[in-house]
Amino acid sequence: MSTTRVQSIQAIDASSFHGDKAKIYGFDAKGLIVLKGEDSDSDYPHFLPVWDPNEHYDPLTEFEFTDPGLRADPAFPNLLSQSNAEFTVKNLTPKFGTEVRGIQLSELSPEGKDELALFVAQRGVAVFREQNLRDKPIDWLLEYSSHFGRNHIHPTSGAPRGHPEVHLVYRSKTEAASENIFFKDHVSSVAWHSDVTYEKQPPGTTFLAILDGPESGGDTIFADTQEAYNRLSEPFRQRLHGLSVLHSGLAQADAAKNAGGVVRREPVENFHPLIREHPVTKEKALYVNQQFSRYIKGLKREESDAILNFLYDVLAKSADLQVRASWEPGTVVVWDNRRSVHSALVDWSGAGSSRHAFRLTPQAERPNEGEPLTQ
Repeated sequence: MSTTRVQSIQAIDASSFHGDKAKIYGFDAKGLIVLKGEDSDSDYPHFLPVWDPNEHYDPLTEFEFTDPGLRADPAFPNLLSQSNAEFTVKNLTPKFGTEVRGIQLSELSPEGKDELALFVAQRGVAVFREQNLRDKPIDWLLEYSSHFGRNHIHPTSGAPRGHPEVHLVYRSKTEAASENIFFKDHVSSVAWHSDVTYEKQPPGTTFLAILDGPESGGDTIFADTQEAYNRLSEPFRQRLHGLSVLHSGLAQADAAKNAGGVVRREPVENFHPLIREHPVTKEKALYVNQQFSRYIKGLKREESDAILNFLYDVLAKSADLQVRASWEPGTVVVWDNRRSVHSALVDWSGAGSSRHAFRLTPQAERPNEGEPLTQ
């Protein structure tokens, strides 16, 4: 990925920060936007976010992708090794979500990583406890995640200094002390989405590792878009096949600008099929989410809204196809963005309770519908 220096995508100076933001953010000697004061006090300072107002990335280019799960042994001999007597696997629901203890992701062989991709494709979400990924060098982490695809560079989020491929989730201690920061204009913090679906090749196998978090709260909820598709009636599924949905990154970029942030790459929009087939399992799933999906191509707006809002409701209101991942120290959650949507939960507050995590987001294939349904 080539980079170029430009004057600035938008004007950013000290006046961009006011109120609580002025307590949290400032500029270092090199002109980078950084955390300051109490919010820079972290056990993982190399994972604190920075933003360079003068950094701009070229548009992402297409690349060939072969899912590592296609190479995997379905018996999982390299992932679920029986040599560890403490190894346990517990399904969170019969069809979706699994908790794993006693397996160290950092010790997987290439064959074990292939099996991890298959395992997550089949289960949708896997919660691995007591992991040491957070203690690995960032370069090591990026080499690890590149096994699953090309590491994505987020266009707006803060990243560790010198490592734009790492997406950081950071809610500072100062922000956490403000109880109404997420609820000033909304009654809920839930925002169902699949990550960066506006890209031409959105992510597949995705990793989120906790660095610091509140004693309780801050869970992540996931919904099974594969099961949601399977529950629809045959005539309705037939109607959905062949439809394409516009996914847009424009609103995310605008929100970053309005918050005084940085947009490092021009925002993009892409059409993807409403129904997506997984390249490994060949299962079909809904591929829509309220954060990035905008409209169905070829339909009138009222028609498109009626279909999309119904599908959003199916995912949001069907607790019987959802799982909730809690965060313990050392937890790493691995999920497949192609067959799930998720949301963070902002249900805690109080000084001294930050939420800090890093995400590794390998890109996958361009979404496709696969073989048409036969009547």
